Amino acid sequence: MKELLRSNDAVLISYVSALLEEEGIGFMVADTNMSVLEGSIGALPRRVLVASDALARARALLTGAGIGHVIVDEGQD
Repeated sequence: MKELLRSNDAVLISYVSALLEEEGIGFMVADTNMSVLEGSIGALPRRVLVASDALARARALLTGAGIGHVIVDEGQD
């Protein structure tokens, strides 16, 4: 699995999840339960992970949806 994006924005995570699901791209949202440890203040970002072979397709999907700026840089994943 490769990291597609990292964000504290629950609405963005939900939107990206809907886009990926609609396109049939398998993904998982990591760190969703970290809020229990942090006290639910939203300081720790959630990560959207996709399979390595679907990463390029997922990046293209987000770019096409106008939210390519949220994609994690190649060097970070």
